[in-house]
Amino acid sequence: MTNPSKVRTPGKGGPVMLDEISKQIIEQLQTDGRKPYAAIGKAVGLSEAAVRQRVQRLLDLGVMQIVAVTDPLSLGFPRQAMIGIKCEGDLDAVAEELSSIKEINYVVLTAGSVDLIVEVVCEGDSHLLEILGKIRAIGSVRATETFVYLKLHKQTYSWGTR
Repeated sequence: MTNPSKVRTPGKGGPVMLDEISKQIIEQLQTDGRKPYAAIGKAVGLSEAAVRQRVQRLLDLGVMQIVAVTDPLSLGFPRQAMIGIKCEGDLDAVAEELSSIKEINYVVLTAGSVDLIVEVVCEGDSHLLEILGKIRAIGSVRATETFVYLKLHKQTYSWGTR
């Protein structure tokens, strides 16, 4: 796993140009994040050591993370929601403040009827209300709209590298 302090914020630092082998390595890890480097090397035509070096470089550049994806329901977080936020002023500043709220795991600036969308994972409805209070207390926030998850149909992280 990567050190969170080394993780690059998506969209910052510009695009990283990847060769076909690095893309293949990423795709192998998206299929199975625990796949041994020797097996990846065999699939992409490199030695285990070369794969290890490339993976470390991709991690250091913030191109990818290797993490455990959990099921919030099985860990006692039965309430998930997306929250649309309308703001005034500096959206990046609001996004930074939202990012500091531990229950928010996704922050994106948008075009459309809301300025930002955040995703939250909560212990229940009272916890969701608490988080909404934190969001609404941010000075530039003018309105929120909450979309509570009723059932998760699909969640994957395998969009590849194109």
